[in-house]
Amino acid sequence: MEEELWKDHCVLLNKDEENELEICGYKTQGWQRVLCIAGYIFSCGALLLLFYWKPEWDVWANCIRCSLEEADVVLLRTTDEFQRYTRKKVTWIDLSTLALPVGSNSDDPLVADKDSVINRAVMKPQLKMRCIQVQKIRYIWDFSVKEFKKVGSLEDSNTCHSIHYKFGAGLTREEQKIRQLVCGPNAIEVEIHPIWKLLFKEILNPFYVFQAFTLILWLIQGYTEYSVAIAILSIVSVGLTVYDLRQQSTKLHDLVEEHNKVQVTVCMKSEGCKELESCYLVPRDMFLLDGKKLALPCDAVLMDGSCIVNEGMLTGESIPVTKTPLPLMESPMPWKTHSIEDYRRHVLFCGTEVIQTKPTGRGPARAVVLQTGFNTAKGDLVRSILYPKPVNFKLYRDAFKFIVGLSVIGVFGLIYTVCVFTSHKMPVAEVVARALLLLTVAVPPAILAALTTGTVYAQRRLKKKKIFCISPQRINICGQINLVCFDKTGTLTEDGLDLWGVIPSEGGRFQKIHKFPSSTPLPWGPVCGAMASCHSLVVLDKKIQGDPLDLKMFEGTHWETDDSSTAQDGADALNSCIVRPGPKASSAPVEGIAILHQFPFSSGLQRMSVVSQKIGEEQYDLYMKGAPEIVSSFCRQETVPANFLKELKTYTSQGFRVIALAHKVLNLGEDVDVSNIEREEAESGLAFLGLLVMENCLKQETKPVLQELAAACIRSVMVTGDNLQTAITVARNAGMIHKGSKVILVEASEPEGSAPASIAWRLAEDSKANTAAPREVCANTEEKITLEGETCNYHFVMNGKSYQVIIKHFYNLLPKILVNATVFARMSPGQKSSLIEEFQKLNYCVGMCGDGANDCGALKMAHAGISLSEQEASVASPFTSQIHNIQCVPELIREGRAALVGSFAVVKYLTLYGLIQFVGTALLFWQLQIFGNRQYLMQDVVITLLVCLTMSLTEAYPKLAPYRPPGQLISPPLLLSIILNVCFTIIMQTCGFLLVKQQPWYVALASQRHCSPGNQTVSPTSPGGNGTSSGAQSTVLSYEDTTLWPLSSINCIIVAFVFSKGKPFRKPVYTNYVFSVLLALQLAICLFLFFTDIDAVYSGMQFLCTPVIWRVCILLMLLVTFFVSFFTEDVVLQNKHLWLLIKAWFGYKSNSQYRKWQRMLQRDPNWPPVNTKDFAAKSMDEIYINPTYEYSAED
Repeated sequence: MEEELWKDHCVLLNKDEENELEICGYKTQGWQRVLCIAGYIFSCGALLLLFYWKPEWDVWANCIRCSLEEADVVLLRTTDEFQRYTRKKVTWIDLSTLALPVGSNSDDPLVADKDSVINRAVMKPQLKMRCIQVQKIRYIWDFSVKEFKKVGSLEDSNTCHSIHYKFGAGLTREEQKIRQLVCGPNAIEVEIHPIWKLLFKEILNPFYVFQAFTLILWLIQGYTEYSVAIAILSIVSVGLTVYDLRQQSTKLHDLVEEHNKVQVTVCMKSEGCKELESCYLVPRDMFLLDGKKLALPCDAVLMDGSCIVNEGMLTGESIPVTKTPLPLMESPMPWKTHSIEDYRRHVLFCGTEVIQTKPTGRGPARAVVLQTGFNTAKGDLVRSILYPKPVNFKLYRDAFKFIVGLSVIGVFGLIYTVCVFTSHKMPVAEVVARALLLLTVAVPPAILAALTTGTVYAQRRLKKKKIFCISPQRINICGQINLVCFDKTGTLTEDGLDLWGVIPSEGGRFQKIHKFPSSTPLPWGPVCGAMASCHSLVVLDKKIQGDPLDLKMFEGTHWETDDSSTAQDGADALNSCIVRPGPKASSAPVEGIAILHQFPFSSGLQRMSVVSQKIGEEQYDLYMKGAPEIVSSFCRQETVPANFLKELKTYTSQGFRVIALAHKVLNLGEDVDVSNIEREEAESGLAFLGLLVMENCLKQETKPVLQELAAACIRSVMVTGDNLQTAITVARNAGMIHKGSKVILVEASEPEGSAPASIAWRLAEDSKANTAAPREVCANTEEKITLEGETCNYHFVMNGKSYQVIIKHFYNLLPKILVNATVFARMSPGQKSSLIEEFQKLNYCVGMCGDGANDCGALKMAHAGISLSEQEASVASPFTSQIHNIQCVPELIREGRAALVGSFAVVKYLTLYGLIQFVGTALLFWQLQIFGNRQYLMQDVVITLLVCLTMSLTEAYPKLAPYRPPGQLISPPLLLSIILNVCFTIIMQTCGFLLVKQQPWYVALASQRHCSPGNQTVSPTSPGGNGTSSGAQSTVLSYEDTTLWPLSSINCIIVAFVFSKGKPFRKPVYTNYVFSVLLALQLAICLFLFFTDIDAVYSGMQFLCTPVIWRVCILLMLLVTFFVSFFTEDVVLQNKHLWLLIKAWFGYKSNSQYRKWQRMLQRDPNWPPVNTKDFAAKSMDEIYINPTYEYSAED
């Protein structure tokens, strides 16, 4: 019973999706609510503030647990490791306000689509719905399954047939109104928050609340000047933050606002077509694409016609993409999985631009609204900016532990203060005030804020280098990257391909190669016809645009597109895309070729086809181009040369990109609609035409960057959709695989009949000469690209098919392969994402660099995804580089390391500053004294604040070190650094405190601030006299205070300098001119205040005059502290070799999974296997199916 109740109480929202949440139902209880309100009043709002920070406590205190069906409040919790809570109120949508037709209250469905969640959510006869809104997405309560379901999208369960027949005629006015009320407006509205709301939200931050509490304490103590200064700084800080947030929301609002009010032509059932503002669109609406350029206001499924769109906003690539209509077929499968073709080819995404449309004989191109508002592709991008995914990084968790640790020290200080002041019979109010004062001194509230300073400066530096970031917290993570996956084409190699040659095939034999460039044009024939027509090029603004490969191939024929056939904005823009022989082309017996229909390229299919017709002839031709292995499988075997694989390998092993061409005469009747031809039927029984060989040169920056990463012990892996042999050659040319290394091909096969799945390990032919080479570690570190500590000289390579089999049947072997795998070829987008995830499971910190088109999933999955794109922000990845080469990778790692080290330095400094003040204040408390107002002001504002603001300005060191900076605050070097420096501080301040009492001129209370002419003595105060003008001064004026203030203040400057470590992750401290000059000025001011003999200075700073010799002694103590601290930090704690020796001495081994596997494999004499074959055990077939791959395979 309890289990059943829990099942009704808590369910998963968006199950198995990226934004999965646990949702639990609660009902508000009146008496609990009354008690809470009483608590708010008696706690002066403190309880309310606590509930604001902890929404789950608010719900638990005010409500009782109940089923979701009865709930008026829901508590949402993320299912990731952060488990963040959100409270949402359940609201009602009242449909009775609409003028609905008679019979709406009956059992008839409310909307025509019987499967729609709207019909299952409406409560009759009241015509109401329960709903919640989470991160801009609306969910309504589905009574049939007792769950909250997302609205604003077309149900995925619809088949192609049902979409055409259910939605092809549009909606009635009544249904449109119902959907508008239920789904909300089709608008991506980013609210520009009023300043008062931003201000209120900011000051309720725990950091500022603690700051306010501290300020009140200081004011009670009479530290008015200091409190006012800190208050002004806090107000300025809050003001700048609010201004920045306001600017960001304004910029984002302006970015999305233009798509919220687009005029579209909507087709209404029984009312015809009419103009409508896009904000009124709802899922299932039918609208026309009339040939004008249109910024799409929603996601839509193309029903009729085809169009060309620019998807730069989504993928980062401004290459025109052809969209084809959703096929009309009777398949019972959901429309997204109706065929092997990528469903995205039928979807027009919000925010992308329709450039051209091609109508059909039935009229203009039409599309059905698929998703609206924040459910769309653009809405997803905006939501990822508004609600960034939290980053799993130890730094932020460690910072919290740090604050807890300092709080414990503060509590000890509090107990110490209570004991000291109580023993002296001090008033209770003063005991409490002083005790809380020492508690606040120990915990600098700015620690968490300090962690972001390095990130902010790094983000600015990256922006200057054309690297943009929509997730700044990931910059620190970049400092920990130790493996980078690269896409090949357009990333490691040039975007553009150079046409090298074409090898025609005739009668099952390869003919003589025709090289490019050539003095003689390519002769007319099926190969020339294929190259001239089998592409997705379009003419935009009198310029041919499209995929670089298609462009080079077409240019090689010297044919031209017929300008008259491609009107820029007309409704028949693509109706007759015609190509004709140009003046430089070889003579052809045809006037031209009309490209009538496209089966577009998709990375999943690895091929494309076109249906064409020679002008003046009735015959239809189908031309195909794509991956040679794929294209040959669609050809009649007698047309494929016997030496096909050998010839293919000849060119791929030299690093050429090879494309196969094929042709088929289509037997179609007269007046046939070619757009309705089934792809599977058309693409069969083809004749093999030959191979197109293209040269894909490495970018000139590729090899130096990979060498730089190798020298920094950062591993490089290639993940590409290209041919395996081509990828291996490019990896060799780029330096990923060196001459002294073996290349082992891993080939896995699915089970066949009774034979189980198998995996074969084969030495690549060009590696066979190395089989006799010893397997010991290479003496020359430049001969291999490995991570620090790796001892292998072999590389595994495989294709996507083998990877899929290994995931499914040999998962126990996967870690062994991954720690030494370098090339993954023919990988689908889903497999790329899966691979990144598997690397992360081995505790690699993974970077991914790609072009953003087929790599979106992998870029988002990686710890740091970098898209080479012209866009400043794309849905593809957290980082976007406008410089189209991989130089951005080391740049990002450099800045990440600098930001990480800078953040650590600021945290260490703030910790020491707090503890230095804590020690000084505790010593003065021993004799019921305290630092003066202006003394604190100097330490906190003139020194510490300026240090925190400028310490992280030091730029990244230009050379990447061969090791990473520590990734966590709670690490031995960092903790030792803090502990030892605190010890030095305690020793120095205690010595000063005790030694001053031993001086012959020392008196417990003194009345004379100024120095006598000889500067040797001061007048003592008579025991019974009143030595100060007020009691407040008597708690400040003392020789102990005058001694401890320079010791603590200049100590703050010393640790600021010592912690500003330069090499190997940042430039030397003197290159940070602002910081260096400030430190020098601060030191000069402190020395001036301490050594000057001006009465006004002594009076203002509340100092007592001391002999010069004593001041020199204090300076010597500080110098000794500086040299000891500097030596300890620089020579001992930052000595990498010393720590390696200590680790070796204690037998410490890294706990990272990949390190464990490396150590294990080094001890295994039978690894790596070569020229062997293994079979999966029967029981292993069901061992593991990677959910990421299974999900992505549908893509």
